[in-house]
Amino acid sequence: MAEKSNINPDTPLKGPLVGIRVLDMSRILAGPICSQMLGDYGADVVKIERPGTGDDTRKWGPPYMCDQNARQTQESAYYLSANRNKRSAAIDMATPEGAERIRQLARRADIMLENFKVGGLKKYGLDYESIRKVNPAIIYCSITGFGQTGPNAHLPGYDLMAQAFGGIMSLTGEPEGSPMKVGVAIADVVCGMQAVTAILAALRHRDMTGEGQHIDIALVDSQISWLVNQGMNYLQSGRVPQRRGNQHPNIVPYQPFATRDGHVIVAVGNDSQFQRFCEILGVPGLAENPDYATNIRRVENREKLIAILAERVRDHDSADLLAAMRARKVPCGEVNDLAEVFASEQVQARGMRVPMKHAYGPIEVIGNPVRFSRTPVTYRRAPPVCGADTEAVFADWLAEPEE
Repeated sequence: MAEKSNINPDTPLKGPLVGIRVLDMSRILAGPICSQMLGDYGADVVKIERPGTGDDTRKWGPPYMCDQNARQTQESAYYLSANRNKRSAAIDMATPEGAERIRQLARRADIMLENFKVGGLKKYGLDYESIRKVNPAIIYCSITGFGQTGPNAHLPGYDLMAQAFGGIMSLTGEPEGSPMKVGVAIADVVCGMQAVTAILAALRHRDMTGEGQHIDIALVDSQISWLVNQGMNYLQSGRVPQRRGNQHPNIVPYQPFATRDGHVIVAVGNDSQFQRFCEILGVPGLAENPDYATNIRRVENREKLIAILAERVRDHDSADLLAAMRARKVPCGEVNDLAEVFASEQVQARGMRVPMKHAYGPIEVIGNPVRFSRTPVTYRRAPPVCGADTEAVFADWLAEPEE
């Protein structure tokens, strides 16, 4: 059993990970998403970057941030999306001096995060086996495309490759169209989030035993893990699922429909909801038809049913149909573009659009979705300029003598 905490339960903390140090050797997206979340939760995150160039994504624009004089900077929106609550230290790990400086920081770190190719850090003495010799309690997380083992371990890993290899592209897109990637780098994002959960579990283990460990997480493994019902549909039936556009493989109707003036989402989850939906559309008898009365029959006869429903829905304005469905408790919703998303009262109420002060001027970032009752997420640092904190980090982390 863990020892009783000496934290006063009546004193709110700045975050549940206050006091945890993260040495972030990652770049692009999966690793930075992970370290940004750890930073949101209060950890002190130091991002190691190449002097002069920094994270590759700094150049992934347009758009780029503009300074207070409306001049374009080298800070891309892509980079800004995944690097708040961090400090940047510019260190050339390819030099013996640079590698040693990183090892000095690793001695003081609780967590080290990297996403280099398998074995890529060994020649610098920055791989897990080297780092554990100077810090046995460290939690060292490696993110790669295919993991540290297996015939594909040596291959580079990118989000598009993970989506293609892991099957999600085969399920996304119109039935007669091409395989389609998701509109954001979702394999990277979810892998970064799963890395956070793994790191927190390893922290719990270290707190109980004093043992550090190596975490091996792959984009492809992560993507396969969230095939969820579609993956299990295949494993149970042996039939390869087909692309269905915006339709659901196991529930009908569960998709967007075109209205007279736009689109609405209809997400009927049970037979009574379907009956009420049919009444709203003025075809109550449809819910009594044996071909459509139960979900299993609606799935079997989806093409005929969707054609009937689509024709009826087109006779309604979006706002009127949404109001009627909400009044009858039929799950439904708008189809928003990003301007509508970020202008919505719901987004404002939930704090998902956050103003911050960047070195070049004010910016807004997308908020963290987690709401802690006692240790709230904080937005302490805007995404850093490359190398802005190099000397401050060493003065801070190495100020105290080693135990």
